[in-house]
Amino acid sequence: MLISFRRRLVPFFALGAPLTLGAQVIDLTVHDAGIAIGDKARMTGLRINFRDRELRRVNGVNVTIWSPYSPAEGVVNGLALGVPVTGARDINGVGAGAFGVGVDHRLRGIAIGGIGVGAGQELRGIAIGGVGVGSGGSVVGLTMGGIGVGSGGSVRGVQIGGIGVGSGGDVTGISIAGIGVGSGGRTTGLAIGGIGVGGGGSFRGIGIGGIGVGAGGDATGLMLGGVGVGAGGRLHGVGIGGVGVGAPTLDGLMIGGLGVGGADVHAIALTLGYFKIADDGNFRGGALGAVTRVDGTQHGLTIGLFNYARELHGTQLGIINVSDNGGHRRVIPLVSMR
Repeated sequence: MLISFRRRLVPFFALGAPLTLGAQVIDLTVHDAGIAIGDKARMTGLRINFRDRELRRVNGVNVTIWSPYSPAEGVVNGLALGVPVTGARDINGVGAGAFGVGVDHRLRGIAIGGIGVGAGQELRGIAIGGVGVGSGGSVVGLTMGGIGVGSGGSVRGVQIGGIGVGSGGDVTGISIAGIGVGSGGRTTGLAIGGIGVGGGGSFRGIGIGGIGVGAGGDATGLMLGGVGVGAGGRLHGVGIGGVGVGAPTLDGLMIGGLGVGGADVHAIALTLGYFKIADDGNFRGGALGAVTRVDGTQHGLTIGLFNYARELHGTQLGIINVSDNGGHRRVIPLVSMR
């Protein structure tokens, strides 16, 4: 019986594909193509291993039980399957893990993790994580996280987070989050946050926030905030805030439930409450509010129960209209023009 078993192995030796147990590898490949069980460094075909340490390159299918030892050095071109976790330095193709998929460097293709998907540098393609999707660098493509999507770099494409979408860099594309969307840089495209949308840089596009929409720099486009809309620079386009809209510079159509305010305003401003131009500011356009106060120069029309302008070069319509041109105060009911 032993002789018969040895005879059956002869074809494998003749093809130059020995069955080995050295280095904990059962190698059933021919010229590194075929099947291997264990930590085989390079091959094409099906590779099965508990946890990778020696992996350098697999073209085909790499099946693991756990994530690789750090730092991961290998590249998988094809399918990386984790039961429950898998990873590599780079994955080009499809990565799937019952718990998760993680790469030290770059993941390009499709990645699905029961808990999460993560990349150290770049995530490009389609990534779906039961809890979250994240990258230390850039994210490009379609990403969906049960809790959130996050990146230390830029994010571009379509991002959907149950709680949030966030980036340390720019966010470009369509971003939807149950609570909020935020970026450390520019936000461009469509951003919808159950509570809010905000960024440390500029915003351009359509922003919708249950509470508010804000930008540290300029904001351009259509912005809708349940409570408010604001910008640290210029707010250009249409801004609608349930309570108020404000920015140093307003340009376009601004609607605030209780107030609209700025320093340099060239806009149509509508509010049920208070319209305010800051000290030494400039207003050009039209404003409607219960009270309008221009502590600067007014060129245009204000309509309110009470209207005040430090320098009036336009028209006031209201019950009481006050202007202080050149230090000469004038109080006129109904209509005041100077």
